[in-house]
Amino acid sequence: MMNTRKMLALFLLISLSLKLNAQCKEVVGYYPNWQWYDRAKLVNPQSIDYSKYTILNYCFFKPEVDGSISLTDPWADENLLLGETDWINGGYLPNTSIVDVAHNNGVPVLPSIGGWTLSDNFPGIAADPVKRTAFANACVNLISTYNFDGIDLDWEYPGYTPHGGGPADMNNFTLLLQEIRSAIDTYGTSVGKTMMLTIAVGAGEDRMDDVDWTSVAATVDIINLMSYDFFGAWNATTNHNAPLYAPASGDPTFNLDSTVERLTNFYGVDPQKITVGVAWYGRSAKTSGTPGLHVPTTGSADMTTFALDDGSPLYYNVLDQMGSFTQNWDSQAQVPYLTGNGSLNTFVSYDDEQSIGLKAQYVVDNNLRGAIIWEITGDYIETSPGSGIVAGTPLADTLNSVFCNVPPSVNISGATSICEGDSATLTASGASTYSWDTGDTTASITVSPTVTTSYTITGTSSSGSDVDSITVTVNAAPGMPSITFSGGQLQSTTADYYQWYLGGVLISGATSQNYTPTASGDYQVEVTNMAGCSTMSGIYTLTSVSLEEELLLFNLYPTPAREGFYLESEHLTESNLELTDFTGRIIRSMERIGANKIYINTSEVAAGSYLIKITDSKNRIGIRQVIIR
Repeated sequence: MMNTRKMLALFLLISLSLKLNAQCKEVVGYYPNWQWYDRAKLVNPQSIDYSKYTILNYCFFKPEVDGSISLTDPWADENLLLGETDWINGGYLPNTSIVDVAHNNGVPVLPSIGGWTLSDNFPGIAADPVKRTAFANACVNLISTYNFDGIDLDWEYPGYTPHGGGPADMNNFTLLLQEIRSAIDTYGTSVGKTMMLTIAVGAGEDRMDDVDWTSVAATVDIINLMSYDFFGAWNATTNHNAPLYAPASGDPTFNLDSTVERLTNFYGVDPQKITVGVAWYGRSAKTSGTPGLHVPTTGSADMTTFALDDGSPLYYNVLDQMGSFTQNWDSQAQVPYLTGNGSLNTFVSYDDEQSIGLKAQYVVDNNLRGAIIWEITGDYIETSPGSGIVAGTPLADTLNSVFCNVPPSVNISGATSICEGDSATLTASGASTYSWDTGDTTASITVSPTVTTSYTITGTSSSGSDVDSITVTVNAAPGMPSITFSGGQLQSTTADYYQWYLGGVLISGATSQNYTPTASGDYQVEVTNMAGCSTMSGIYTLTSVSLEEELLLFNLYPTPAREGFYLESEHLTESNLELTDFTGRIIRSMERIGANKIYINTSEVAAGSYLIKITDSKNRIGIRQVIIR
């Protein structure tokens, strides 16, 4: 039965899901139009959980050289922004666009213009008064066409030379924002609606230094700080994509805490205008040796394990591949990371519920406006990969739990039954920080109990704590099986399940206590009990001599056969016969043969290789191969 604290937490979560906009920190979720296609359109206007976000930014739109604004995927944009096509009446079905459904749930939607690949035209637009005006007017047209609630400008970045930037961008960026502000406010007054103007800005010190923060902060409503992509496969050594605090190695300013400190203390930006970036994705890097933190990379992402995301896996894909990695926690940077198992020389930096909870608490403790999510689809976890059914959004839940001061509801998942000698990975969720009775303080631990053991964890957030326990049952493995050879058969000791091997290779269909060998070699049997625990036998070597001593001899001709063949042996009388394929499927069978020579008609048997097995009255066996053409 659910305890009282968990019932209260669940009630609060349900109640707050309808009131997040009014009571909690800002949660700005980016939705990229290209992700509409992903996972068979799993995350779409109807399946998005709007209660998890206070603002949605739809991206991206392209700024053109002349200051106009264009779509980047007309098909996706039409379906997402205008709605589903009304094939009967023409036009679009009402309340099917992302804007309409978001508005029905009290969530404003902004178009995000620019982005990393579409920022090259910003310097020219911002430098030209005519183009600035054209761009501002294009923003108004974008708002009126799709019923947006303002503009999110994502210029990456003013002053950035590879994207055509220069020193003049600092002043021109301010002028462009002021032009947009004036235009959208005028339009908003005409329709009786307050418009928002937000910007996405780089988190590096060199990116911040190219902005006139006093003027910009006075012009915009929200400053979305992109506090991720600090490190990646492009670095010489592995490091974190989005550390909360400075890691032990690498640029000490490349972390969320350092960027917030610079923006608030050095530039004097009001914390209530700042939303910090949280990453719903990770970054992989191939290592030149054993994977680890701060070890040499090859300069490439893992494009094989994470082919779906070009080496930068969304959170759901990180979870799907977790079995190939070992989970680790950097207590200094306060983020997790993965290292590949076996020969997988891959390092993965990512964020999980624990690190997101800590970042959310940082927002609360430093009185910041809230957080931006890049991007929301990575957190939509299916009940099983490919099911098409959303099980939940654990990262957004953690973010909102801290932002809305909801007491944590801690749960432990993992194996509850193992075999002796095996390990179990236990993972807690629902809180910001954790404390196990084992002394561990990470969300996930690996245990190797020798007897049935219970494990307890206390999860804590700013609004309280919760406790959960899990019991791991240790099951005994069956005793070491023996193998004997008698009557032409290999025989094992009694068990619940069997699997035979020859030369270390699984023999298909050999799942009985006795196995009739067809070749000499090294045999083993694996026995399994009802608890699923297995034990492998030692090797039993069957030589050709021992086979001949036990097996019956008989003549078979002609071979290869066409219409049929003869069998002749002094042992045939009273014997049973089977013609099988190599999987053990019986093609022909005869019982209690009445002569020492018989003819087997194979005119209706498909061409191929088969086995003839005779078993005499003393249970001795003879086996030969026959080829039918």
